[in-house]
Amino acid sequence: MQLFYTPGIDAASSTHYLDEEESKHCVKVLRLQTGDKVQLIDGKGNFYTATIKDAHPKRTQLQILTVAPDPNRRNHYLHIAVAPTKNIERIEWFLEKATEIGIDEISLIICQRSERKEVRTDRLDKIITSAIKQSLKAWHPKLNEPVALNKFLSSPFDGQRLIAHCEPGDKSDLKDLIKPLGKYLVLIGPEGDFSPQEIRDAIKNDFKAITLGNSRLRTETAALEACFEINFLNRI
Repeated sequence: MQLFYTPGIDAASSTHYLDEEESKHCVKVLRLQTGDKVQLIDGKGNFYTATIKDAHPKRTQLQILTVAPDPNRRNHYLHIAVAPTKNIERIEWFLEKATEIGIDEISLIICQRSERKEVRTDRLDKIITSAIKQSLKAWHPKLNEPVALNKFLSSPFDGQRLIAHCEPGDKSDLKDLIKPLGKYLVLIGPEGDFSPQEIRDAIKNDFKAITLGNSRLRTETAALEACFEINFLNRI
């Protein structure tokens, strides 16, 4: 059954219209017809089953049959704040894979050593949308607009604050530090890492230094490693 992303759907309504992009994909690409059944996700944790009432290429009309919550909601909250890479395809790769593994929120942070300071979040959000459809997830991760690290550090977060960096000093393994079933915010720096001052500023704002192993990882690899480890450690 084909899956469509419908963030504006009303769970209390019996009818819904696909937007123009999804309608075109439904009718022109997939060649679905009136009477065919489809599955919908709203990005807020619900799956819908519907039939096509009018296979219009710009405004396909659907009849909602059933609504059911996603039974696989994760037992923790993961927010990764990562510096955009010079080659934006690397961050696109991270977003795709992290969405498949499981993540709730992504912030793009601009650091002293950042080589990329501007990002098209609309394009990145589409990559996340494609990944939730591919991996059959009903929750759509939140993608935040780029923000300067010094401003981001003081943002409120009700959970554990962590920073991964390559500078010398005391660092903890995630398995020894995180509390299961919690909320986690992880900072991942740019190519060239965080500056020593940025690390000191993060620690002053209650971030704990962590290690992701002995290898020197690329930005997007480090971000994905943190995503994987935290999800794995919460499999209890």
